[in-house]
Amino acid sequence: MIGAFLNAIGILAGALWGLARREPVGVRAQDFFKWALAAFTVFYGLRLVYESVHGTFGTCLRQILLGIVAVVLGYWVGRLLRLQRWSNRAGHHAATLLATAQRTPPGTPATGFVAATILFCAAPLGVLGAVADGLGDYYYLLLVKAVMDGLAMMEFVRIFRWPVALAALPVFFFFNSLALLARAAGPWLATRGLADPIDVAAGLVACTVVLVILGLRRVELANYLPALMVAPVLAHWLG
Repeated sequence: MIGAFLNAIGILAGALWGLARREPVGVRAQDFFKWALAAFTVFYGLRLVYESVHGTFGTCLRQILLGIVAVVLGYWVGRLLRLQRWSNRAGHHAATLLATAQRTPPGTPATGFVAATILFCAAPLGVLGAVADGLGDYYYLLLVKAVMDGLAMMEFVRIFRWPVALAALPVFFFFNSLALLARAAGPWLATRGLADPIDVAAGLVACTVVLVILGLRRVELANYLPALMVAPVLAHWLG
């Protein structure tokens, strides 16, 4: 799957850039990347929705409304399963490792490898991108994530040195495995008209990532992931 490969390349490119630059990225550059990533995330999220709805205006509107309902119901399923709590625990563990290394640099490469792997693999945008890539070769969400991870890796290599870039390997295998699972289920879902509802839900959830990128609101992104399973169920029940 090209999306997982691009994600890994983004991590390696960020590591090389971080090793080559002696100074950290300035505030103005950080703001530029933040707004650019937010814009691309919205664009590619809405584009995935647009490419996944078909038919008359009424039919397209019905498909979008079904996706919105799936996102809402998926969020409550995620809350019942406490997905965000598990995600927060993983993120807190990684943040603790990072904070400890920042207080007494340089950190050990093994610690940086674990922290980077947790942060990059636990990102909900990666799950959305892997599913979209597997179902329809829509790798753009993982491309956006590749840029995010690359920027983060620039700081990781300063703290943990170059071996931390090896986190690109588990990230590649994890998201490539998710994409391959989606690819295997794709024909079965497509023949029943259930693949497009998943993509619509994925595109809508991807748009909420913008709130996190810009720091406008804390969003429980992990709780929205069950929408990818709720959407085809709703589509099947509603015909």
